[in-house]
Amino acid sequence: MTSKSERFSEIVREVCKQLGITQEDLAHALGVSFATVNRWENAKTSPSKLARTQFNLFWKI
Repeated sequence: MTSKSERFSEIVREVCKQLGITQEDLAHALGVSFATVNRWENAKTSPSKLARTQFNLFWKI
């Protein structure tokens, strides 16, 4: 069974790939640190509700 953080990590990876951006680019766009995005992508942490909302807004652009 896949955890929420594992699913989110796959989404982060796919968004970066589709948009042709780095973790650092994504972090800058969302106003979070590179380390935060790295932890999301490696399923070490999950984003806060605010960060997830910002991510969803960014992805819909």
